[in-house]
Amino acid sequence: MNFDIGAAVWPHLTYIKRTCVKLNLGHKGLRANLHHAESCQSGLEQTRLPPIEFWSLGKIYGLIKQTTKIEYRRRSRVIPFLSIYLHSNRLFVLCALTLLLLVSQLSTLGAEEETLEDKGMRIALVASESNEGFGDFSAELTMVIRDRRGGESTRQMRFKVLEVPDDGDKSLFVFDQPRDVKGTALLTHAHINAPDDQWLYLPALQKVKRISASERSGSFMGSEFAYEDMRAGEVAEYTYKYLREEPCGELTCTVIEQYPLDEKSGYSKKVIWQDTEELRSWKMELYDRKDSHLKTLTFAKYKQYLEKFWRAEEQTMENHLTGASTVLKWTEFEFGKDLDESEFSQTALRRIR
Repeated sequence: MNFDIGAAVWPHLTYIKRTCVKLNLGHKGLRANLHHAESCQSGLEQTRLPPIEFWSLGKIYGLIKQTTKIEYRRRSRVIPFLSIYLHSNRLFVLCALTLLLLVSQLSTLGAEEETLEDKGMRIALVASESNEGFGDFSAELTMVIRDRRGGESTRQMRFKVLEVPDDGDKSLFVFDQPRDVKGTALLTHAHINAPDDQWLYLPALQKVKRISASERSGSFMGSEFAYEDMRAGEVAEYTYKYLREEPCGELTCTVIEQYPLDEKSGYSKKVIWQDTEELRSWKMELYDRKDSHLKTLTFAKYKQYLEKFWRAEEQTMENHLTGASTVLKWTEFEFGKDLDESEFSQTALRRIR
């Protein structure tokens, strides 16, 4: 059963002429995806629903949560803004009732201004969507760790990541140099509807150690990056607030706050600068649980791959409390490696050379 609802959602976005919300109810649950109005205009006309000047994300989320009284996750795989997945078959009836109630109440929502929270979420979803579809890639890394006195240590790593449909990505870091850390590896299985899984392989002990939620704020191999920094966050793991738009070098950037939903995160919030042209992140301020500015992550030397995917070749994390810093230098990006999921398992960790 399909319903196509609304027209001209977020009309202030100049690059979108028309959009509509397509709610598709199937045997696997409830999906809500934004599509261009051209692809569902006929369905919109058939429903004879009143036109909607604006439909607030917060209103949609609030209505669904209030009606079903269940937890849900906002999914970032959308074109371009919103997707909600409720996968449990036993909740199918509740989802159906929710959808019908939502449709019946649309005419009462009326026009309302976009909140700063909705705007922050929308921009985050668009940025996430622009990075989807890469499939997999590998890269080489040099990690340079500097202490407050200027002392340096250098480590060589390799990295590979596999994009997983309808879930978080799977990634693997492997140290190659120096000899005392050679073979040490960090495996991450990111998830959307559950906490991430992370494992550290220690070759000297021939042991795979699970990184607990409370340990993810700890230092990754003596660097200024925490374990939770070594994976790509999902949009659904945060709430957002748009702050402002301002110049950043020769570009114009939006400034948005992210608030982690995970109570065990080492951060209370992140403030991110993204350019408005390509949605690339240029700076991120990270605040500790006491809301003090703990670290700043900057991105530099962006390069585009496959005419779509932007990757920063240099990332610098500066710790304002200790004065130490860590630089990650990325090289040798290769996309389309045909990586297999078996390469991202605990068993595969023990076979790393």
